[in-house]
Amino acid sequence: MTRPQRVSDPPGSTSDLALPLAKPKARLAVRRQACPARKILGMRVDATSYAETADLVIDLGASGSSGMVCVATTHMVMEAHDAADFRRIVNSADRVTPDGVPLVWCLRSMGLPQATRVYGPTLMPEICARAARSGVAVGLYGGSPAVLGGLRDALRQRFPGLEVRFAFSPPFRELSEQEDVEATEAIEASGIGVLFVGLGCPKQERWMAAHRERLGCAMVGVGAAFDFLAGAKPQAPVWMQELGMEWLFRLVNEPRRLWHRYLVGNARFLFHLVLARDRI
Repeated sequence: MTRPQRVSDPPGSTSDLALPLAKPKARLAVRRQACPARKILGMRVDATSYAETADLVIDLGASGSSGMVCVATTHMVMEAHDAADFRRIVNSADRVTPDGVPLVWCLRSMGLPQATRVYGPTLMPEICARAARSGVAVGLYGGSPAVLGGLRDALRQRFPGLEVRFAFSPPFRELSEQEDVEATEAIEASGIGVLFVGLGCPKQERWMAAHRERLGCAMVGVGAAFDFLAGAKPQAPVWMQELGMEWLFRLVNEPRRLWHRYLVGNARFLFHLVLARDRI
């Protein structure tokens, strides 16, 4: 395995002029308080927003605090429904955002009319914009080397003041203990405040939970956001996203990989939701 490398902005870039943000301990204590939430088939989902979640992530990163944000879909709900240990992992996160539109509908039907979608590929740029303004460095963990290179370039072009200090494409196999130690040490040595994790559900949530006590940064599991923002895969049109039909667009584009998740998984979600309609 290639040893993870620290990736730094070139000397003289606009990031050199960024001023560090004072450690916002007081704000962080307030932000970490639970926001309105409901449990959907036993898994917590928060009625948060892009601004609220992004502000929490930046405060965690600026203060050097460990944190974990899950971006939830119906697939994640079913993974949590099937595995109690995974359900505990998600429920322990600092925020569980409603990435999937059906989860927004569930929250609204459960007495949280203010619930809105907090979609991973939109949340990541929101966090990066704040990180660039506040001088909080970010890192990337996951994706192929080609995707990571394209993503890093896209982020730096879109956010000139953003410091992307770490980027690592892990192999598809599980890392050895030594490889994992090296990767963890490289993340810590980079001095990042926010680590975006793009390993897919449930792998990325399990990885974040396993490293939560070993890393002093906010970790955000953003799934397919790496591919979308790097331009490696197409995104569904906005109108399909708003109608909760993004799954159909992705299924048509990647039928072999996603047919079971969407055709079987979505059907199971609806079935269990109907069974539990009086107690979700």
